Amino acid sequence: MATRNKGRRGRSRKRRPSAASALERASPQDAQAGARADAAGAGTGRAGTAGAKQRASAAKQRPRTHARDRRGAAQRARRERPQAPWHPLPLSELLILVGAIGTVIGLQKGLSHGGGPLLAGLAAVVVGTVEVTLREHLSGFRSHAVLLSLLAAIVLHTAVVLIVAAFTRTPRALNVALLALDAAVFATVFKLLRARFRDARRERVFAGR
Repeated sequence: MATRNKGRRGRSRKRRPSAASALERASPQDAQAGARADAAGAGTGRAGTAGAKQRASAAKQRPRTHARDRRGAAQRARRERPQAPWHPLPLSELLILVGAIGTVIGLQKGLSHGGGPLLAGLAAVVVGTVEVTLREHLSGFRSHAVLLSLLAAIVLHTAVVLIVAAFTRTPRALNVALLALDAAVFATVFKLLRARFRDARRERVFAGR
């Protein structure tokens, strides 16, 4: 029994290699592969961080882009001339051109022989001009409050003078007395047209947004 115990004690136990010795015995190729894997992981992390930053910056720029688009649409809406009901036929422009030609012909012939072409030409120019200016004003494209108010006062003054002249000789004092009426008509029409233009311009800009 003693001999068996001595034999058992005398046997040497093999030690398992430790983790440090295993790493030391690893080949350089394994070390390089591990370094590459670490570098790839670090690169992936940096790429993910950069992508997150780009997405965040893009999200911040979206409201600015939408605001820029709205401002551009509003500016385009202000610049676009309103179209006539008979578009694309330039009827008002042709009427102004024909009226101008008739006016020139009437002036060359004189009032005695060219009274008809002169009056017809002036009427055509006035009608074409009023149509264009009134369409632009009421649509909020461009304000013509002064011109339209002046035309209203002139039309009223002329109508009163012609009505009086149909029954009796027009006194000079009538023209002086009508100046106060002309001023009142001009101020009233100008105020109304100005308010209408502001409302139309506001609607035009809002529709462009």
